[in-house]
Amino acid sequence: MTDKPSVLFVCVHNAGRSQMAAGWLRHLAADTVEVRSAGSEPADQINPAAVEAMREVGIDITGQAPARLTWDAAEASDVIVTMGCGDACPVFPGKRYEDWKLTDPAGQPLHVVRQVRDDIKARVVTLLTNLRGSR
Repeated sequence: MTDKPSVLFVCVHNAGRSQMAAGWLRHLAADTVEVRSAGSEPADQINPAAVEAMREVGIDITGQAPARLTWDAAEASDVIVTMGCGDACPVFPGKRYEDWKLTDPAGQPLHVVRQVRDDIKARVVTLLTNLRGSR
């Protein structure tokens, strides 16, 4: 791992969970971690409920757009965090993986998306602590 570790968050649509995780890590790590997110089947836009839930905690993810998972993004990442994409998320040899079991916020009411947001924050805090400890 380099001085500036790189994390890739991956879910199917790259519209909710992975975008919220990327938003939290950018917010909490500032410029000490390179952050990417992608999806195996990206949506057309970020989930509006995810945008609203993150806005409530002062994090703006509206500047992000769902992106397709690429070999280059995975290859350039030290840690790959998958979220509910199962076999749709390919495995890249030699990478550290974490698979986070999270409720999919798609179609969920805002109170459920808030719970997902808060669960993601706790996991991101732990990930960031581990990244800082391994440097």
